[in-house]
Amino acid sequence: MCGIVGYIGNEQAAPILLDGLSKLEYRGYDSAGIAVYNGAEIAVAKSRGRLHVLSELTQEGKSLPGTSGIGHTRWATHGSPSDQNAHPHVNKEESIVVVHNGIIENYLKLKKKLEKKGYEFQSETDTEVIAHLLDDYYKGNPLEAITKIMHRMEGSYALGILFKDHPGELYAVRKDSPLIVGRTDGGNIIASDVPAVLKYTRDVVFIENEEIVKMTKEELSFFTVDEEPIEKTTTRIEWDVDAAEKGGYEHFMLKEMYEQPKAITDTVAPRIKEEQIVIEELGMSDEEIKSIQKIMIVACGSAYHAGVTSKYIFEGLARIPVEVDVASEFRYRDPILGDGTLVLIISQSGETADSLAALREAKRKGSKVLGIVNVVGSSIAREADNVMYTWAGPEIAVATTKAYSSQLAALYLLAMKFAGVRGKITPELQREMLSDLRKLPKQVEVLLKQQEKVQKFANRYLAAKDIFFIGRGIDYAISMEGSLKLKEISYIHSEAYAAGELKHGTISLIEEGTLVAAVLTQEDLYKKMISNMVEVRTRGAFVLAITNEGNTEVERAADYVLYIPKTNKYFTNSLAIIPLQLFGYYVSVGRGCDVDKPRNLAKSVTVE
Repeated sequence: MCGIVGYIGNEQAAPILLDGLSKLEYRGYDSAGIAVYNGAEIAVAKSRGRLHVLSELTQEGKSLPGTSGIGHTRWATHGSPSDQNAHPHVNKEESIVVVHNGIIENYLKLKKKLEKKGYEFQSETDTEVIAHLLDDYYKGNPLEAITKIMHRMEGSYALGILFKDHPGELYAVRKDSPLIVGRTDGGNIIASDVPAVLKYTRDVVFIENEEIVKMTKEELSFFTVDEEPIEKTTTRIEWDVDAAEKGGYEHFMLKEMYEQPKAITDTVAPRIKEEQIVIEELGMSDEEIKSIQKIMIVACGSAYHAGVTSKYIFEGLARIPVEVDVASEFRYRDPILGDGTLVLIISQSGETADSLAALREAKRKGSKVLGIVNVVGSSIAREADNVMYTWAGPEIAVATTKAYSSQLAALYLLAMKFAGVRGKITPELQREMLSDLRKLPKQVEVLLKQQEKVQKFANRYLAAKDIFFIGRGIDYAISMEGSLKLKEISYIHSEAYAAGELKHGTISLIEEGTLVAAVLTQEDLYKKMISNMVEVRTRGAFVLAITNEGNTEVERAADYVLYIPKTNKYFTNSLAIIPLQLFGYYVSVGRGCDVDKPRNLAKSVTVE
């Protein structure tokens, strides 16, 4: 959520800021603004709404000349979306300008102290406190003022700061909110995420917690919160720039759905060598794997659903007890951790605030932490004891598709690796499963070709008020993800239920014409699922079934059936989710929703 871009160099800053912010629109926002320093004054322009409003307001940046500046897309937390609450924020003299991602948790306390000193506030935001706090501490040395406010502020923040007294400098700060610095020809650039800088550079520096960057057009200088200089290493970004563009597709989400076969292949193929699973970056010996007594999986949103799926696989294959926690609740139940417990933290961005907090709690309590993330060099990747990357490439749409699919693929490999090392599966079974795993990308391609069939079905339900998804076992995990895909991009209320729980209250919500999507891919649960489908159908529901090829018995209990290719029972999620993704997408398109940037949502949730 929120996006920061800053530039200092030889080029005009405003067009670069606007372009960079456009590459961060996927993060979710409701207002935008830029500040540009022309050497004499800092000019600020900001507006509520989409970035094109700001672009028109500034004549594509031409009305704000200057070669240094900062920009921001805001996702409202403190104060409603408005021009006044949009960033950047300034001190009274407009000589200090700030953009901010994150939340200052003690801002009310700081605000009261500043008000007693005579400071007046123009917005409802916590960010304006930062501008006035800097003003209070500033005595001519920007670095000194910044370190002082860092000692006073509690919470998370990434900051971009301009000081009028220092026209050739731009400052950036990071604490628990992602920030990178890119080295460009004739200048330097900061951003919240890699896509914003790919057009200008592939050489970036990942800023760590409580680090400060002083930028000029020629140099980058890094400091600790105690003003001590530090050395940083540069990382080369190998992404194809075109991967962050739509490439002819109507939406990023549709493009990313069609990239799922490649994402699965890229995650799986390099880790299978001579019919053995080799996860080089795992960094765990066979002895360490054998010593695992319990796995705790912690994640948010779709990553949590991938974790729920993998619970069935780790327990079924490797015979390791597994608990799955929503990251935002993990710390507050005071989990029992320690030696013998492996904590898996799953995150696409590697910057999810709740997941990061869970990681730190797990390490504090003495557990080994394995991160499963998509972004190389992200906070979770750096702070976890070990990391396993999902090679999905950049994912722009807020609603995840290919990152989720690559998480599943990584978890399949990990569960099989653990099962093999612990002697719970035979080499023959592992070879069979690896063969099925290699087939998944082609099978996903086949399912994606059913788009017209799914679209026609989706058009029937554009006006639906409620849709229910049901399943048992792994199919329940699939239902959870299918329900989330629909609700987050179409704004239709949908819920996923373990099918056996329907009779304990939820079935009272079923009425004539209600759509119930039933997932049944687990052969040993066919009969029980068919009974649940009959239960809702006799109460007026229209039943959509998603099941394996050959399970024609389901046609007696369903009104419409979508078949998926046969695969290992543990891998069915990777196939059954495809028609559900397509269904959610086409319902959203048909309703005229903003598919890639659904209201109120953000791609990377970097606040708790």
